[in-house]
This record gives sequence, structure tokens and C-alpha cells, in this order.
Amino acid sequence: MKNVIIGFGLLILALLVLFRLPGIYHPDTKVDYITWIAGFSLLFLAIGIVLSRKLFVHTTVVTQQKPAIINHEQLLKSGISKREADILLLIDEGLSNQQIADTLFISENTIKKHISNIFQKLQVERRTEAIKKARELSIIS
Repeated sequence: MKNVIIGFGLLILALLVLFRLPGIYHPDTKVDYITWIAGFSLLFLAIGIVLSRKLFVHTTVVTQQKPAIINHEQLLKSGISKREADILLLIDEGLSNQQIADTLFISENTIKKHISNIFQKLQVERRTEAIKKARELSIIS
């Protein structure tokens, strides 16, 4: 932030100096100041565009999450079936009921029933709670 403020201060100083240049080089003649101002404005517009592209470059960092893995021992202890565990993994990936149904080639109503069974077995009321509880119980990792 400090560098940006110093940079703009130097640009303003340069602008003030440039506006005085016509008077220094041509003290006796009337110079068209509008032409000079337009030229300097275009110069500073170009400088601003170049600096903004260099200073404010947006970078996007993409991280890849490791796929969740089912712990079969904990799965048996919790009473969750293999199909319900598959659905739990797809919920963890953030898929909707319809997307899960399309992935597993079953109806959306069947998915809703499996999710209801998962909620009952894990004693939760929401999808996020189910994932959290499954992680706490080491069903998925």
C-alpha cells in the first residue's frame, strides 16, 4: 500500500512538472495549453493502464482435494450399508440428489430414502452434519 501511495505521489509530481514545461520552453509565445493537457492526459492514461496491469494481476490458486476414502471397519460398526457409504462420499463431493442419482443410475427418490437412512443412523438432520459426523466416526477420511 505504501508503494502505491508513493507511486501516485510521484505521478502527480511528474504531472505538475509536465504542465509547467510549455511555459518554460516557450515563455513569450502563447502555446495552446489544451493540446499539451490532452497529450499529457493520454500519456498518463497509458502509464496508468500499464501500471494497473502490472500491479493488480489476479492469480487464481486451484487446489485439488484428495478423494475421500471409506473405512470399512468403521462402516460396519456404524450400520451404514455400502450403497449408503457411496452416497455419503458423493454428498461429500458436493453433489445434489439429482446428480447423485444420475451418477449411481438410480432414482432420486431412492437417493432421498438412502440419505434419510444415513441421517437416522448418524443421528443428524443435515447433509453437512452427516459429513462431519462421518469424519468424526472415521467412516470417511
